[in-house]
Amino acid sequence: MTANIRLPLFEHDHESPPVFLPGNMLESARIQKKLPSLMVPAGCLLDFDGELVEFLVASGQARLEPTWPCFHTRLYLWHANDTDYGIIGGTVGAPFAVLVAEELFALGCKALVTISSAGLIAEDLQPPLFLLIDKALRDEGTSCHYLSPQRFAFASPPLVDAVARRLSEAELPFMQGSSWTTDAPFRETSELIAARRIEGIVAVEMEAAALLAMAEALDKRVVCLAHITNAMATRADDFEKGGDDGNEAALKVCTTALSALLENGRKPLTESDEEEP
Repeated sequence: MTANIRLPLFEHDHESPPVFLPGNMLESARIQKKLPSLMVPAGCLLDFDGELVEFLVASGQARLEPTWPCFHTRLYLWHANDTDYGIIGGTVGAPFAVLVAEELFALGCKALVTISSAGLIAEDLQPPLFLLIDKALRDEGTSCHYLSPQRFAFASPPLVDAVARRLSEAELPFMQGSSWTTDAPFRETSELIAARRIEGIVAVEMEAAALLAMAEALDKRVVCLAHITNAMATRADDFEKGGDDGNEAALKVCTTALSALLENGRKPLTESDEEEP
C-alpha cells in the first residue's frame, strides 16, 4: 500500500524558476522596517551553533549590522586578515541554513563558508577535529528542492582543492571526507551508523547536503566545514571544543577557507557579479 504513495518531495521540476525570491522578500522587509539598502561582505560565514558569533561579540571583534533586513537572523561584521566578513549564527538545520544562505547571496555575498558541530561516525578518529566536506549523504529533504534525487550532494572539487591547499599551507589541522546530513539527529540508530561507516562516512551533521545542492543548482561558491566534537553523546568528553582556544582555532580555519574561496573560486568575479541585486 505505502509503496504506491508518491511523495511530494520528488515532484519538483528543477528547471522551473521559483516565484518566491529571496531578493524580493528582503526588499519588502527593508521597506517595511524603513532600512537603507545593504550589500553584505563578499565573504560570509554561517555559524550553526552560534558560539563563534558569541565569542566575536564578547571579545569586541564583531559588531551588529543594523541594516540587515532578514526577519529571522542577525548579521554581524568582523575584520580579519585585512578583510571584512559577515557572520550569522544559529541557523541550525538544512531548511533554515539554505534560506539564510540564499538571502546572503541575494545581497552581495560571493563566497559562503559554513561550520557545523558534527558527530563522529568513523571509528578510528578522536574528536575534536575539523572536517572539510567533499560530499554529503542526502538524508534530508531540502536538497531535493534543488537537485534531482541522488545519494550524495558533491562540493565543487576546485573549491575544495583550493581550501584544502590553503589550510595545509597555513598548517591548520583538518581532514577531508564525506558527511551524513540528517533531518533527525535523534533517529540515528546503531544499524544506520554501522552502515554509514561501511560507506566511508566520517561524521553526521544537519546542513551540508542541502547547502551543497543549492550551490550546484544556483552556481554559488559554498564550502562546508564540520567541527567534529562528539560521538553522539556516548563519550565523557563529548561536545568539548576546547574553550576559547577552540573558538580561535575554528575562526582560523573558517577565515582561511573564506580567503581561499574569494581568491580561488571556481570562476572569477564578472561584471554581472558586481551588480546589485
